[in-house]
Amino acid sequence: MSDGTSERTPVDVAVGVLIDGEGRFLLTSRPEGKVYAGYWEFPGGKLEAGETVEQALRRELHEEIGITIGAAQPWKIELVDYPHALVRLHFCKVFEWSGAFEMRERQAMAWQTLPVQVAPVLPGTIPVLRWFAEERGFTGATHGDA
Repeated sequence: MSDGTSERTPVDVAVGVLIDGEGRFLLTSRPEGKVYAGYWEFPGGKLEAGETVEQALRRELHEEIGITIGAAQPWKIELVDYPHALVRLHFCKVFEWSGAFEMRERQAMAWQTLPVQVAPVLPGTIPVLRWFAEERGFTGATHGDA
């Protein structure tokens, strides 16, 4: 820190990209009281000490939305520098889960396709929408935010 730069340690976050049989993906809103409340994102949460990405994702999705996931397929890692934290997002695709969806933090959920219809979209979610567009041969805006 003697050079005047701010050294921030990234916070590791496991993120679930749930994809249903129709190819739709699940977005949830950030609950009141959290940074970026009301913004739409893929569900997940911080890794706890000693947890793997898949263990954290399994725990977080059960705690937040009430489901038990099958295999989590590691997909991509993105570093996002938010004003409040430097976050390393570990995105995993999930195609199988059990249990009923329960929004346990009073958040909203929406199954989406491109372009997503919910707004605003969390900045860390936008790269994922671009990756979906590349994979699916989608051209045009991926979301409605300016």
